[in-house]
Amino acid sequence: MLDGMIALAIAMGLLMAGLPIAFALGLVAVVGLSLLRNPTAAWSMTTSHIFDLAQGHTFTVLPLFILMGNFIARARISHDLYAASNAFLGHYRGGLAMATIAACGGFSAVCGSSMATASTMSRVAMPPMRAHGYSDALAAGSIAAGGTLGILIPPSVILLIYGILTSTNIGHLFIAGVLPGLLGVLGYLAAIMVMTRIDPASGPAAARTPWPERLRLLRGVWAIVALFALVLGGIYLGVFTPTEAAGIGAAGAFLFVLGKRRLTWSSLVAILAESARTASMMIALLFGATLFNNLLDMLGFASALGRMLTEMDPNPMLVLVAMLGIYFVLGLFLESMSMLLLTIPIFFPIVQILGIDPVWFGILVVVSIEISLITPPVGLNVFILRTMVRDVALGTIFRGVAPFVVADLVRLALLVAFPSIALILPQLM
Repeated sequence: MLDGMIALAIAMGLLMAGLPIAFALGLVAVVGLSLLRNPTAAWSMTTSHIFDLAQGHTFTVLPLFILMGNFIARARISHDLYAASNAFLGHYRGGLAMATIAACGGFSAVCGSSMATASTMSRVAMPPMRAHGYSDALAAGSIAAGGTLGILIPPSVILLIYGILTSTNIGHLFIAGVLPGLLGVLGYLAAIMVMTRIDPASGPAAARTPWPERLRLLRGVWAIVALFALVLGGIYLGVFTPTEAAGIGAAGAFLFVLGKRRLTWSSLVAILAESARTASMMIALLFGATLFNNLLDMLGFASALGRMLTEMDPNPMLVLVAMLGIYFVLGLFLESMSMLLLTIPIFFPIVQILGIDPVWFGILVVVSIEISLITPPVGLNVFILRTMVRDVALGTIFRGVAPFVVADLVRLALLVAFPSIALILPQLM
């Protein structure tokens, strides 16, 4: 067990020193295997392991969903979603911020990336909120918090990676993220209502949009809603697998962009190149993580930790809460992907020993990571927003996200207390 703790400490030190995640985990794994066996055996094990992973059909789902998100981003659907949401919510106090949350939820459903959601919506939503006199704290806080929905509402890249690392059914994970994602949206809307009730000047109401205009704007997003329903509904009903759903989603997004007349040969090449770069980066992360997981297995770290917990006869709920608490501590100095790739090889065997549902645990982990994206001092979404809106102070953004963090903590507590919120839909599949 001591050897495993040393390997984990070295990997964390390399990450904090700035080494890319894939290289940090892979380097520790290769060196560790070389010390356990010999360099030739370590290299042989590494190459054969990577080759076996690359041949698995599970990996095809990742680049296809990334391609789908890039096509949607090219179609500027974020503008259409924000306009439609604003038409229905803008006339309420704090309505523009509510529209931002609704648009982030919709964009997340076809994007799957928290960083892409936050950066895109900052360009779309920040100017109109400022023009209507919204405080910088409320405007920036709603964008940063709304962006976190991208890693939970399916298709989610984080859930995909969790499913691949743990061999958990990706379709079940996607479906399980629906209700917690909607609960997150409702919690954020409630936070905005409380903020604007305390300080009405922070989010003044805008003019009411006539119903004919609302319906016209709603027609601009029907195709993307249909695409999301097709992808998720097909998985839920068992019509096609997650991999097939990813292919259908990517093809549907391509047709959607063509229909919008927002695609040229040069932009198509740029989308394909960007998707290839992102997918390659994600797959490299998975290679490094699985090699590191293999090292920990050979060292017997997870099994030794599991035996120790079993001998202590702990309450599984207390262990679960402790693991979730570790994510909040790690979130102080690590970003989301590092946390996931470092902890899952350790936590998941314990989850299996204690009989905790892997789908439920995956949702709890992602929600915990969501919270870390907007908490100081390393709130990744906050820093992304800061680079997009340079004239807003970092402290102002953190002050604006504080009520949303409270809403997230309430949501996490509800998910821990009532697992059926996450598990009811997968059980009905």
